[in-house]
Amino acid sequence: MSAHNAGAIAESYLRIWNETDAARRASMLRETWSEDAHYVDPLMSGQGLEQISQLIAAVHQRFPGYRFSLANQPDGHGDHVRFSWALGTGDADTAILGSDVLQLRDGRVSRVIGFLDRVPA
Repeated sequence: MSAHNAGAIAESYLRIWNETDAARRASMLRETWSEDAHYVDPLMSGQGLEQISQLIAAVHQRFPGYRFSLANQPDGHGDHVRFSWALGTGDADTAILGSDVLQLRDGRVSRVIGFLDRVPA
């Protein structure tokens, strides 16, 4: 997998996490994720597109006005993409930092393992 492809996949992934409209988010998930996709991080997990969309909605409720952005250059090999992200309002002191590893199946996100690298007190 080229760095360009890994970057495009990571950017598409974060656009979904930044989408606040449930119907648009559901459409975006259907376009790029497997129906049976699985998401897990230290705080939450979900199976299937509906549960994953609900997890994203919960993040928007907990952190209104926060946005995800790439924190490094994504890389990948085979069917995996790895990148770090920041969630915040632009104030570096309040940013939450994390890293995700995506597994693809037939070019679609099928599994996500998320890590929280920094969570402000």
